[in-house]
Amino acid sequence: MAQHDDLKLPLTATADKHANENAQEPEEQRHLHEAQSEPAPPRSPADPSPAESTFFTPHAARGFPSLPVLGQLHGTELAMLRQIEAGAPRGWRYAQAWGRRLRAWARRCALLVVPPGAEADAALLLGLERARLRGLPSGVELERFSRRPFAEDERLAFWRRWLVEQPRGWDESGRPGSIAYRDQELAPFRAGGPVFLYVGRYTAVKRLPLLISAHARAVGLLGRPAPLVLVGGHPGEWEGEHPLATARRIGNRQVFLAGWRPHEELPQALNAADALVLPSVAEAFGLVLVEAMACGLPVIACRTPGPAAIVADGGTGWLIPPDDEDALVDALVSAATGEEERRVRGRRAQTESRRYGWAEIARRFASLYEELLASAVVRLEVGGTVPRHDLLGNVVEIKRASG
Repeated sequence: MAQHDDLKLPLTATADKHANENAQEPEEQRHLHEAQSEPAPPRSPADPSPAESTFFTPHAARGFPSLPVLGQLHGTELAMLRQIEAGAPRGWRYAQAWGRRLRAWARRCALLVVPPGAEADAALLLGLERARLRGLPSGVELERFSRRPFAEDERLAFWRRWLVEQPRGWDESGRPGSIAYRDQELAPFRAGGPVFLYVGRYTAVKRLPLLISAHARAVGLLGRPAPLVLVGGHPGEWEGEHPLATARRIGNRQVFLAGWRPHEELPQALNAADALVLPSVAEAFGLVLVEAMACGLPVIACRTPGPAAIVADGGTGWLIPPDDEDALVDALVSAATGEEERRVRGRRAQTESRRYGWAEIARRFASLYEELLASAVVRLEVGGTVPRHDLLGNVVEIKRASG
């Protein structure tokens, strides 16, 4: 096979770190654009390592214009594009410009990785051929997220530490620690029933009011305690009714707000619970689902493309129709009353989670690099030319490859 100076390994580009540019002021954008316009760092044609670009994608494209680009979009960017398509909220001053830029970036990619199950939606949003999209999940640190269940006294001590001794929950003031519990309020944890866990932000798509209402109904049907702990909610960020206000309005006294916690502490919380509940209606992937499964927890989630690609209904958890409170009540009651079935599904979930370990995900990413390299070699061998593109994906030059 002939060697070509223009043939190197594919670029890697991800758009997720641009997600906040929509809110940037013009001065901040100017500095970003100046940084992107700086010359690319020197690179030897003999250097076999991949040329990676996670932030300065235009900068990398100018430095290595003939390289195929492997890009990646996460659920956050796809959700932002959907919002822009539907009509950006007031205050998104740069929404349309950012939408055009993100689509142009995507057109520059030879292959684009998106969350599993989101390929068709992403193709429509970005105006790309479906064949250029690959569904690939994020990886999980299986050495950190693993099953290490607490004894009953250890579990109670853990929740006392998070909710009473070191509270981080926050009310409408947004101040961490503004929600703190007294020891006697932990009575639901002492009753020996299951602990349900929610992990995530307090945004509208997460359907927290629906969860809090369904949980109150489930507890009423059970006739015994089954606390629900909400972990997350970036301080001061919520949409719609604050979860604390929802719990008070409904009279659900078994909802506990644990606040935003470091990611490295999440495995402990998962191991101190019995099931994860995520009624989100717009979860492109749902990494926390896999993290919970890796800790041996069955999960309750919506039957939408992301979760449905992870959770096996009746096997590793329960899948319910989006926005169906009755179905969520039934799932909560089933998980609470069927202790042995809950454990069986948890064991299956842990086994299933192994395919999301970073070693496996890295292997699958490597296969995409190999696919791009093989296609680049075929184009060069057959045609003897390599196209150069501008940042909008347009061919601006055809350079003859050396033989």
